[in-house]
Order: sequence, then C-alpha cells, then structure tokens
Amino acid sequence: MFLMDDGIRIHVEAEMPEGIREGEKVPTVVLIHGFTGHMEETHIVAVGKALRDAGCAVLRAEMYGHGLSGGEFRHHTIYKWLTNLMTVIDYARGLDSTGDLYLCGHSQGGMAVMLAAAMKHDQIRGLIPMSPAWMIPEGAREGFLLGEHFDPDHVPDTIGAWGDRQLDGNYIRVAQTIHVEEAIDRYDGPVLIVHGDEDEAVPYRYGQEAAKRYRNAELVTIEGDDHCYGRHLDRVTEAIGAWMRNQIGKK
Repeated sequence: MFLMDDGIRIHVEAEMPEGIREGEKVPTVVLIHGFTGHMEETHIVAVGKALRDAGCAVLRAEMYGHGLSGGEFRHHTIYKWLTNLMTVIDYARGLDSTGDLYLCGHSQGGMAVMLAAAMKHDQIRGLIPMSPAWMIPEGAREGFLLGEHFDPDHVPDTIGAWGDRQLDGNYIRVAQTIHVEEAIDRYDGPVLIVHGDEDEAVPYRYGQEAAKRYRNAELVTIEGDDHCYGRHLDRVTEAIGAWMRNQIGKK
C-alpha cells in the first residue's frame, strides 16, 4: 500500500503476527531500511519476521527516493525521511490493532528512528537502532560522508557515486544542522542497539557510544559481523526477538 506525505507516496507493507483475534491490540513496529536500501533486503525481511514471531505487527516502510516510494534518490535528505517516518507513525497510531508502538531502523534508518523517537517520545514505547549511522551529521560538518571528501564550508552541488546514484549537496547542508546527541538525551524509553563489531560502513564505536548515552539502553554486539549482518544474521534476529518478548512481558 501507499501513504501520502505532502504529495510523496510512501510504500508500506503491513504484516500481522499469527493467531491474532479480531479487535485485539498488538505491539506494532515501524521498520525502515538504510541509505540506498529497501524493504526487501534480506536483513530487513528477517528482522520483520523475528518481530512477528515475537507477537508484533510490523509496518515495513520505504523512505523518500528508495524502493517503490516517491522522490528521486539524489534529492532525499534526512529531513524528508523524518517527515515520511512521522507520517507512517501517525498511520500506525490510527490503526485499531495498534497497541504499544516501537521503531526499528538500520543504518541511516537507525539514525532516523533515533531522531523520530525523540520527536515523538511520548508515543514511542521502545526503540531498536541497528548499526545506527549517527555519524552522518558529524561527517557532514567535518567534510567526510560515506567515503566521499568535500569542503564543508563550500558544499558541492553534487556529491558521491553509489553505483549510478549521486546526492544533491542539500543532503549535506541538512545533515550539518542535525545533532543526534540531543535526540538521544530526549528519549528515555527502552533501547536495543544491535551492531556488528566488524562493520565496514558505521564504526562499531558509534553503537557503543549511543548505548552509553541513552538512559535505558542495551547493546548487543554481533561479533565478527559486517554492516548488513551477512555472516550472523541469525544472532541479530534472535537478539531482537528476545528483547521484544521481554518488553511485551513487562506489560
């Protein structure tokens, strides 16, 4: 299905856990991908299944310029992702089946859910950032982004080459204004951070630092694994499923 965010179509796939009775409210998780990603990536699909197996409804969503959602990749920014994400959150909150609401995101999506949880801290029961790329704003201010160097005081009109894709310089300008530390400090709900200690894209220390800064966080280290958990995805899904069952059991 598609939701509309100020004229932009957001592709969303809604999935319910088995055995749900009509009219029953269930924990619901909004799950988003990362930079250049989409909802059908192996690790996103696997995490979605783990959450459903734990008794949650899952809304997998594709953000601006990614997957089947509207907008061009080169024109996406973190602000645009955040307005998309809040649209999906508001939709989820309006469903009769939604109980407690959780956010889960990978990489840039991990950073996005950290920011959204701060904005909607009174509505989000828990948060699962996976390999969260919250170094993006820091890199944008220093002149380094996802392998590309530039002058942060004279941002180029176009940057990067990810396959045949490039970014508009406005992506950098937007990222420079974001301070994820403030978002971390604003959210006091339970947080599970999952991070591979051989992540080639987002240094593992960012997972460690986020876990220390959050007031109520647990860090699960996936030893020997990379950014998208290509070696030990089973450990990721086991950890997320166990954490979510524990959160549900606390109610």
